[in-house]
Amino acid sequence: MKLAILNGPNLNLLGKRETELYGNISFERYLSYLTDTYKSVSFSFFQSNIEGELITKLHEVGFSYDGIILNAGAYTHTSIGISDAIKSIHAPVIEVHITNTFSRESFRHQSYISPNAKGVIIGFGLQSYELAVQSFLLHQNN
Repeated sequence: MKLAILNGPNLNLLGKRETELYGNISFERYLSYLTDTYKSVSFSFFQSNIEGELITKLHEVGFSYDGIILNAGAYTHTSIGISDAIKSIHAPVIEVHITNTFSRESFRHQSYISPNAKGVIIGFGLQSYELAVQSFLLHQNN
């Protein structure tokens, strides 16, 4: 199974940024854990602070990967372009968030991605990504 993990703005600072919310583990370290744990999955990883680069990457992997795990960060709440890109591709997308966006500022309660995602996983820390991987593995033949 081929899964792409796409992270949006400021997620390159995981492990350094607001550790009380996001923890103290870098995403690179967490990705090593995922690749070591899920040997049957071929992971690719991409992070960008630029909306257009995320859209381009969705287009690039959206027709050849089995699934996409997307944490669009703040673009979740603002990007119609990312939403449209998800509608345009074939690969199912699971939207993930490290924090519970509904326990934060009210502008974080709206997602432009959710209506086009296969599912949404919110608030389980970095484990949100692993839950998405498990979902894809559980439903790989459906």
